[in-house]
Order: sequence, then structure tokens, then C-alpha cells
Amino acid sequence: MDESDGIVMRVHRVRSEVVVAACDAELIGRDLPLGDSGRTVRVSGQFYGERRVSREEILWALERATIANLLGPRVLRLAEEGGFVAPGGTGLLGGIPHAEIFSIPQ
Repeated sequence: MDESDGIVMRVHRVRSEVVVAACDAELIGRDLPLGDSGRTVRVSGQFYGERRVSREEILWALERATIANLLGPRVLRLAEEGGFVAPGGTGLLGGIPHAEIFSIPQ
């Protein structure tokens, strides 16, 4: 089984932006804690998608993205291998590796 088998993705088009949202599939529906406030954020299938995608599809979408929101160790490993995220260039959201990528036009 390919490690990307457990990744879901959705592409949103908002005006001129192409937003790629992808996460490790098992995170969908989970509530992640936000600091010590007692508040949480829900990992939504409506935002991240529910369709499992291949490594090639994720990398193809990231090539075209103007914004990407990535959550989970598997999807971030693929983004790092593809050169979209620098090693160590991630943070944590509720204890889960997370990165946001923005493309700034030159």
C-alpha cells in the first residue's frame, strides 16, 4: 500500500486563488485542541475533502496551488519530498504536524 493511500484532498477555487487542502484521512472528524484555552477546531471533510488521492495527484495539485493547507505527518512528508515544505518547516495544530503554504507572485 502506498503511503498516500491514507490522504484526502480537496481543491477550492476562490476568485484567483487555488487552495489545496489535504490531510491524513484518519484526522477527518477529529476535534483538535487549540492551546490551553479548552477550544477546539474540527478537521472537516467539507474543507479537506473525503476522496483519497494518490501521491501524484497531491504533487500535481500542489504545483498549481496558490495556497495550501496541509495537516498530518503523511501529507507533510509528501510535501517535503516534493520540495514544497522545508525540513522542519512545519508547526503543530492540536499536536498534529501542520503547514500552510502561500505563493507570492513576483
